[in-house]
Amino acid sequence: MQKQNPLLILLILTASLALSACANQGQYQRRTTNQNATTAQQTVGQTQTLSPTNIPDQNLPPIKIAILLPLSGPNAALGDAMLKSAQMALFDVGHTNMELIPRDTKGTPEGASAAASSAVNAGAQMILGPLFAGSVRAAKPIAENARINMIAFSTDWKLAGGNTYIMGFLPFDQIERITAFSAQRGIKSVAMLAPASDYGIAVSGSFNANAPRNGLRIVANQSFDPNTSNLSTTVKNFTAAANGAQAVLIPVGGQQARDISNLLTLNGMPPTSIRRLGTGLMDDDALATERNLDGTWFAAPAPQSRRAFEQRYASTYGEKAPRLASLAFDATALAAVLARQGYQNGGRAAFDRNAIMNPNGFSGLDGIFRFRSNNTAERGLSVLEYKNNQITVIDPAPTAFNTATN
Repeated sequence: MQKQNPLLILLILTASLALSACANQGQYQRRTTNQNATTAQQTVGQTQTLSPTNIPDQNLPPIKIAILLPLSGPNAALGDAMLKSAQMALFDVGHTNMELIPRDTKGTPEGASAAASSAVNAGAQMILGPLFAGSVRAAKPIAENARINMIAFSTDWKLAGGNTYIMGFLPFDQIERITAFSAQRGIKSVAMLAPASDYGIAVSGSFNANAPRNGLRIVANQSFDPNTSNLSTTVKNFTAAANGAQAVLIPVGGQQARDISNLLTLNGMPPTSIRRLGTGLMDDDALATERNLDGTWFAAPAPQSRRAFEQRYASTYGEKAPRLASLAFDATALAAVLARQGYQNGGRAAFDRNAIMNPNGFSGLDGIFRFRSNNTAERGLSVLEYKNNQITVIDPAPTAFNTATN
């Protein structure tokens, strides 16, 4: 079926902008007029540029966007980094009268409930976050009662629905992408070893559906206790069952990915003969240097777009941006662009479902994305490979969605 011309809102980073890292009593407001504001482009036939400067900042009414993050507790460093990223987006895409209202969830459901209530009382028109599933679950009814849409950073797709949208990196598109690519590259048979967790079970179900659809024969699909400290017996039994597989899907990351891959090699499945496949959990530069993961293919957002952001973040704050920082940037930029679009169209800030559910999607630091009818994020993904001790793009991400088949 022929692709329609896409409508993409492009959130393109400017080369340099003055950034402020300060917050004032839990609130952060962009106070400078951005003469070099990020351009939002709308493509219908030929590109039409809708610049934020088309409407003078002083003509835009006040907009309040709340962001709920763990700013204290064990995950305070991550929450602080995501807040800094959101502040960067506010400078890039926001306007003088746009206010970002941070609220501390403390990383707990109780803290998230109090944070959501505080945000509503402060007049928030949209809520970004929270981060953790328990926090989203606690904040969701408060946002619903206030009739405020909430774009959460969680990966728990079961919480999507109603006024809650899940923007986290979900495994379903990743499995669909990597199975299709593997088939295109001549892989015929695949085995999978996955943790018996909610994530692993979801990946297993998606794998069982997508592999046959792409002509891949599933040789083995085995699960293991994610809390086990010794996987030797598990991997030994798995390799016996996976005899004949050309590739092994291991949807894990970190030390567990290293351990399993090393054990696969010890049990006669080295990466030189058995391709490793992964999910977005493999999007980790530290794993690229692991010898027994060499040549691993996995699907994840393309790294190029966020590299400039990461360099800017490091130069501004003197520290490395965590992987989830780009998620906070994109969510804040999305809120700013939706607000501007609504006012440019002669209405008010467009935070309603119709605006959020734009079938043509948006493009940010992590590539193109849009929300499905079930309120979960669908992303256009690259296929990446560990090669020469680094992550390399071997199949670029799409630049537009096929809205004709959506």
